[in-house]
Amino acid sequence: MYFVYIIKSEVNGVLYKGQTHDLFKRLQMHNNKEVAYTKKYAPWKLIYFETFETRALAMQREKFFKSGAGRKFIKQNILPAFEKK
Repeated sequence: MYFVYIIKSEVNGVLYKGQTHDLFKRLQMHNNKEVAYTKKYAPWKLIYFETFETRALAMQREKFFKSGAGRKFIKQNILPAFEKK
């Protein structure tokens, strides 16, 4: 099983989108500053994830989230639900 996830920096609100086969371990890596891009924005909070049977499908969804349409989808659908919590 593969995951596509969105995390949000607790420092400045930056969003990061990625895919992995071990969601818990990957989130730990982000928060332990083991990922080059995300280390300067730690700590991170998981705000959304989806599961997929294959890595190819997960990568396709990750690519969507990183596109203009995907960023718009996140802004309109995911962030409002997260911010209500």
